[in-house]
Amino acid sequence: MSASIHPPQDPTANAAARKDSLIEYPSAFPIKVMGLAHDDFVHTVTHVVRMFDPFFDAASIELRASSGGKYLGITVTVTATSREQLDSLYSALSSHPMVKVVL
Repeated sequence: MSASIHPPQDPTANAAARKDSLIEYPSAFPIKVMGLAHDDFVHTVTHVVRMFDPFFDAASIELRASSGGKYLGITVTVTATSREQLDSLYSALSSHPMVKVVL
């Protein structure tokens, strides 16, 4: 009969493994989206955000035009429920042709 020997585990390593994110879910999470100023830009971003947060309140959107007016910055605050949700939302926004930058 052979005995299996396991090295002692560091309790902080287990805590670190459980804590994949610094964000506590659910939480309000602001995302900045920038693109060319276009009539449909805000509507398009809102549509994408609602695919991942069906309760997103469009009235909470903050807008900031660039000094020359060519670009528009949109801040949307979503209810983040998981890291996967945020990753998917960032991916969908970043890959949209109207979006230049997502922060």
